[in-house]
Amino acid sequence: MHLTIFLAINITLMYSAPLIFGALGATISERSGVINLAIEGMMTIGAFIGVLIAYRTGNPWLGFLSAGIAGGALALLLAVSAVSFKANQTVAGIALNFIGPGLALFLSRIFFDGAVMTRQVPRRLPRVFDIIRIPSFENSRYFTILNVDVTSVIAILLMVLLWFFLYKTKWGLRVNAVGEHPAAADTLGINVYLVRYLSVVVSGIFAGFGGAAVTLAIVSNFNPDSISGQGFIAIAAVIFGKWKPHGAFLACLLFGFAQALVFLISANTSFAVPSQLLRMLPYVLTILVLILFVGRSQAPKAAGKPYEKGVR
Repeated sequence: MHLTIFLAINITLMYSAPLIFGALGATISERSGVINLAIEGMMTIGAFIGVLIAYRTGNPWLGFLSAGIAGGALALLLAVSAVSFKANQTVAGIALNFIGPGLALFLSRIFFDGAVMTRQVPRRLPRVFDIIRIPSFENSRYFTILNVDVTSVIAILLMVLLWFFLYKTKWGLRVNAVGEHPAAADTLGINVYLVRYLSVVVSGIFAGFGGAAVTLAIVSNFNPDSISGQGFIAIAAVIFGKWKPHGAFLACLLFGFAQALVFLISANTSFAVPSQLLRMLPYVLTILVLILFVGRSQAPKAAGKPYEKGVR
């Protein structure tokens, strides 16, 4: 029983980490007034670039950082279209969700001899926190029952840092002001365009980290189904969490637990549940959350509205 609980914690944190990165990215972007529906595409390009660099260099940390840069580069396209050219943010985000996976598959065919599935990376990101160890009587060694991916630790630290930034620092308050009343922020000397540009690019960096958390800490390679809707689940977590870092974090833990539950039920032979139905559970939960909470959560007032200087 205790082993099952600790296993559920391990799996929940492992599957929550990519969602947390994506949700934090969506949070800071939408707090500045730019709706980022391209989290899925940014996570996908980050997932591929992370594997590519880790495979070529043998260093998963370089892959992880490169994934963030790749996600930020794709986010820059969103910033240019939504902030500079004042394009419809929803349409721009959907377009990037096609560009990100398409570019990842195109590059995969170039660098991996025409294959859309990459080779295994030689080294994965490490696991940390061997918190509790019990003797294993079979081989006189110790068995770790609480072992957490380093990406989970980084994700939690980023959540705390983003909360502190948004609510306790001058720059964070400027981001909130731009997302609520950009015209009023402009009159106070805040560069609305710069704040939005930086927020969107940072959101892409976080999403890229989320993609790398999948391919460098969970599956060790990239394939077309590596992300498979996790970017959209992260956006749902932002709505569920009321556009707050800590709220989105808790929502991601809920979705991560749903995925852990799928794993635990699948591993239990006493439950004769079709695997296809089990794999639907996280997505069904996402739909239910959106139905129940989308009308109750209040987005930043200027989210999705292009800002034109001098127009009230």
